[in-house]
Amino acid sequence: MNAHHGYAVFFYPQALEALGEAIKPYLRESGMGAHVACDEIDTGGAMIEMTLRGRTEQGGEVTVELMVPGSMVRMIVSTQSDGSFGFGPRTAAPAAVAGAPTAGEA
Repeated sequence: MNAHHGYAVFFYPQALEALGEAIKPYLRESGMGAHVACDEIDTGGAMIEMTLRGRTEQGGEVTVELMVPGSMVRMIVSTQSDGSFGFGPRTAAPAAVAGAPTAGEA
């Protein structure tokens, strides 16, 4: 089994607009949109609590607990150690064979 590396928390566009400049330092961009990468998450209440670990400009460790209303969160993705987090291109499905019934026709 892959080692667990944290979570990517995606927000509704209206939530990002409402949070404004306050959320921007915590956001990371990906092909699927802006998200907050966090080490731990607690979804047990009205607020989603995200724990982020990082380093200060002086190299010291810092832990930040970021809390937002649960209604602002669109999706939470668990990230694994089998590569960097992200959404890569998908291969196209094989073309349908001429004359073969499609899924809705069978």
